[in-house]
Amino acid sequence: MSFKDLQSFYRSDEWEQFRDVIIHERTSGDGILYCEYSGKPITKKYDAILHHKIELTEENVNDYNISLNPDNVIVVSFASHNKIHIRNKGFKQQVYLVYGSPCAGKTTWVNSVATEDDLIVDMDKIWECISASDRYHKSNRLKSNVFGIRDTLLEQIKTRTGKWVNAYIIGGYPLKTDRDRLCDLLRAIPIFIDESKEVCISRAPNENWKEYIEVWFDDYVE
Repeated sequence: MSFKDLQSFYRSDEWEQFRDVIIHERTSGDGILYCEYSGKPITKKYDAILHHKIELTEENVNDYNISLNPDNVIVVSFASHNKIHIRNKGFKQQVYLVYGSPCAGKTTWVNSVATEDDLIVDMDKIWECISASDRYHKSNRLKSNVFGIRDTLLEQIKTRTGKWVNAYIIGGYPLKTDRDRLCDLLRAIPIFIDESKEVCISRAPNENWKEYIEVWFDDYVE
């Protein structure tokens, strides 16, 4: 195994392959993956999370009898995973980098899984909060202010300032180097909202956003 700590483990090929195999094996004969906590269907692969029964730590992450043991994981939805961690007192704050094309559904998904105790860093929402424009119209005059607010929140996440439970950072991040740098800096787990270009374009509110989508797919690197 090539990983040494939790963050590199969750971005390793070993983990991705293990996750794919578990999800495939636990998908029912009717093609539906069910949450092993709530019993409800999990409709999107990115909404499925493998929860370790024996908590994964820096001390045991390289022990494949714990980290890559099928008997030590259950497949649950993000909403169920949050409930499990809230129920188990003493959980650690977790950070997720939620990335994907414009109009892929990043904000919609985060809103569906986040609780009132979670911190959400969403550039579109920040822009809305400090201006008179809606989320699809942005004044370049406010760009430095918006990025300044984002950077302040990212610094709080980096230092684990506050009593939030989970932090979700929403952005495009088409380049792997940018995602890896941010994940390393914030000790975050990446979540790819994998939607097709055609679907994203069909959701675009105007021609400018269709152009943003085309650029994202041209720049995207796995």
